[in-house]
Amino acid sequence: MQTIKQETKKTCCTPARGGSLKHPQLDFKDGGSHSGTETVVVPAGSAFVGTDAPQIPDDGEGPLRKVAVKSFRMAVTTVTNTEYRAFVEDTGYVTEAERFGWSFVFWSQVPQSVGPTQAVSEVEWWRRVDGACWFAPNGPETEDNCLPDHPAVHISWHDARAYAAWVGGRLPTEVEWEHAARAGQGDVRFPWGDDEPNDATFTPCNIWQGDFPKVNNATDGYVTTAPARSFEPNPWGLYNLAGNVWEWTADPYRVKSLKRSVKARLAGMKRYKLSKGGSFLCHRSYCYRYRIAARSGSSPDSSTTHHGFRVVWSV
Repeated sequence: MQTIKQETKKTCCTPARGGSLKHPQLDFKDGGSHSGTETVVVPAGSAFVGTDAPQIPDDGEGPLRKVAVKSFRMAVTTVTNTEYRAFVEDTGYVTEAERFGWSFVFWSQVPQSVGPTQAVSEVEWWRRVDGACWFAPNGPETEDNCLPDHPAVHISWHDARAYAAWVGGRLPTEVEWEHAARAGQGDVRFPWGDDEPNDATFTPCNIWQGDFPKVNNATDGYVTTAPARSFEPNPWGLYNLAGNVWEWTADPYRVKSLKRSVKARLAGMKRYKLSKGGSFLCHRSYCYRYRIAARSGSSPDSSTTHHGFRVVWSV
């Protein structure tokens, strides 16, 4: 097993490709609408953003602040494989994972038939798998793992923006995402409130249970992704804003900090884009980022088995 030494910086839960493909300029302004997507109207208001009790301060989680937000419409789930397939069939779009010829797959998802893979330096549970992409999420001949009602994964930020434009929408800002996730409940830690998930009796979302990265007990019922519409929605009817898959936002990944170590980490991340929500690989002992205020960043051409997106529309 060889190890990939990345030229770019990375956060602990999301490897970054940092490649140099030229992204195609696509115009889908008249390509679609949200008429086929179930949405909810998120009301305007004073949104809570961030937290005064940061768990990973170097990620820029704090401070807690209030920001005025206009009303917008949000898809109740992340984009599914069925929805993404319709986009590809209509436009002929080719994702960045397909154009690079590979993507990142979590080690336990790599089938034996794939053979030896390259590990990512410092996060060896991530493997470069040739042929991995949205319709073959674990590599060649894994098309059966592209389940119709599950989130589309191996979707880069560029890919997500292209789909959003096709349906006449856009990616949410961090403020919009947190406002929607809290659903009028105030300064809560999770979309359902403040009760902490555990490995045995309270599993309100799809995260890791057990000893990361070796053993996932799957107490919540899922070893990898869950259907996009699963678990209980938050009070505004939005599903899986914690866990399951990371969700791209429209915003750059920025952290305000005076710490030298943080500035050094961010030096190679100027192009990075912000993601929210955590994934099925998050656990409190390792990646406590399934909280609403938690944040992560990756290069806009990166793609993994635990990264998707959802769309919003201005009203």
